[in-house]
Amino acid sequence: MATVPSVSYSITVRLEVPAGGKAVSLLTHAVESAGGVVTALDVTNAGHEKLRIDVTCAARDTDHAQAIVDQLEAVEGVVIHKVSDRTFLMHLGGKIEMKSKVPLRNRDELSMAYTPGVARVSMAIARNKEDARRLTIKRNTVAVVTDGSAVLGLGNIGPEAALPVMEGKAALFKRFAGIDAWPICLDTQDVDEIVRTVQVIAPGFGGINLEDIGAPRCFEVERRLRELLDIPVFHDDQHGTAICVLAALTNALRVVDKSIETVKITMAGAGAAGNAVLRLLLAAGARNVVVCDYLGAVHKGRDDLDESLRWIADHTNAEGYAGDLRGAVKGADVFVGVSAPGILTGDDIAAMADNPVVFALANPEPEVSPDEAREHAAVVATGRSDYPNQINNVLAFPGVFRGLLDAQATEVTQEMLLAAAGALAAVVTPEELGPNYIIPSVFHPDVATAVAAAVRESAGGRARGFTEA
Repeated sequence: MATVPSVSYSITVRLEVPAGGKAVSLLTHAVESAGGVVTALDVTNAGHEKLRIDVTCAARDTDHAQAIVDQLEAVEGVVIHKVSDRTFLMHLGGKIEMKSKVPLRNRDELSMAYTPGVARVSMAIARNKEDARRLTIKRNTVAVVTDGSAVLGLGNIGPEAALPVMEGKAALFKRFAGIDAWPICLDTQDVDEIVRTVQVIAPGFGGINLEDIGAPRCFEVERRLRELLDIPVFHDDQHGTAICVLAALTNALRVVDKSIETVKITMAGAGAAGNAVLRLLLAAGARNVVVCDYLGAVHKGRDDLDESLRWIADHTNAEGYAGDLRGAVKGADVFVGVSAPGILTGDDIAAMADNPVVFALANPEPEVSPDEAREHAAVVATGRSDYPNQINNVLAFPGVFRGLLDAQATEVTQEMLLAAAGALAAVVTPEELGPNYIIPSVFHPDVATAVAAAVRESAGGRARGFTEA
């Protein structure tokens, strides 16, 4: 639940008030007395006796929005006509569409775009499949694939309920990198079916973005698809998160004048995101890391380790710490949370090393209150948009895929992820760098181009048939 009014819970209330008196001024007062924020007040129809007004305001959640409506209705003379949830209005009919890039105004244009002219293009591709990248949408198209099993913080809600999120992802691809992405929501959570389905639709795409597939299933899906396909497969929940965390941590450590090779890092979360973040931090030079899941520290002595947890135990926690998260946080220089809300307090942050860095990324409710963490930490980052230093995957995936598609890459490598993280960190200049600005805004104009250039350069040695055209 949001703690302050948010545009995510924005409503527009259409109502009528008497034309005279103080009714109009009382509307704003009613919203504010209910704890909401008026963002617009538009008179849509005026008469001698009545005014029709649209009052747009932000609430904390749906219950708060209803409380605001009740407060408005209690104003003398007010008649409520309609209440619209602006977020639902944005989603009516979906958020994306397909449209033709070429005109179809006459018979000549039709005969070139479709039959009979298109047959010559098809035969050219039949002779050389690589021409599909040059002559079709393949060169600029990504499939956003989900099984609906781990959608945002909502859990296993199914493919239909995942579709609005996948549409949003596709819209972000287009907005930030000019990529045409399409939601593929699968009505199966069977690994074999997911892998086979993606394999057989892959010829129409230049890349596969796996999204919101639960762990540990997502690890096997990604591994098998990478072995089967000749196009890059990228699991954003893992690798997009890892890129953003490493970029932000690189700059945060500059702020506190510490190095990744010497700091003690405690992580909460050993799922898809936690596993990928850990691997990239280790690749970047981290040496002293302890990872905790809901049972406590991951260590070699535990008898419940699956393949993923065994890898973590083999590559972290050299001292064999076997206690809980609170104990692991004591004396740590860095805390990275990709787990669950409210598992730490301000006192836990106070027990960390001097000038600690806290990344509490559970969303919408972080592992520790950002306000409490900021009382003790030198740098705090969250996954939320209402605090500084938002760790948001949109900083990574559009640029990553732009670079992969431009290079006609066939795989995603760890070197590409490191290059992307380095480029993202470098968008923040030394003059801008500070405790409240370790990662650029998602709307920073240089983000996607910088990340794309770094990935493209890293992929150059592996790309097939890459040309500047």
